[in-house]
Amino acid sequence: MPRKDALLRLHKSLVAKRDALRKQLLMELDDSVSPDHLGGDLADAALDDSQNEMHSQLAAFESRELEQIEHAIHLLKTGRYGRCEVCGDAIPAARLKAIPNTTVCIDCRQKQELRGGYSDDASENWESLSDYEGRLSDRELTIHDLDVPVD
Repeated sequence: MPRKDALLRLHKSLVAKRDALRKQLLMELDDSVSPDHLGGDLADAALDDSQNEMHSQLAAFESRELEQIEHAIHLLKTGRYGRCEVCGDAIPAARLKAIPNTTVCIDCRQKQELRGGYSDDASENWESLSDYEGRLSDRELTIHDLDVPVD
């Protein structure tokens, strides 16, 4: 039961973080000034452009993090959370606690970084590319929803 309780707490944490990121992303998009902004001089236009670029970069970063969180929630709901998507080994609980949306173990992540990012290796989980389509509902999970063997 401790594992399921921990998974439920992680789910709540991930959902809360996802919801906060969604709100932040909407604020970043609202804060950007439209390009047809009239008035002001050339310096104002340059400032508007730089602020729009900053908001765009923040929105891109937040979008990537949001995708990772949604993917982790999906893995949790399908009982595959906590397994490395590259090698299939269990991801240590300490790593999951520190980075709840991680999908790879430390060893595989270090190998990816040494290669300069993600590779086109056939052993990688290509299923994750289509996991974002047709998500399960965002309803709250219960212990009965988790497809995880009891320790």
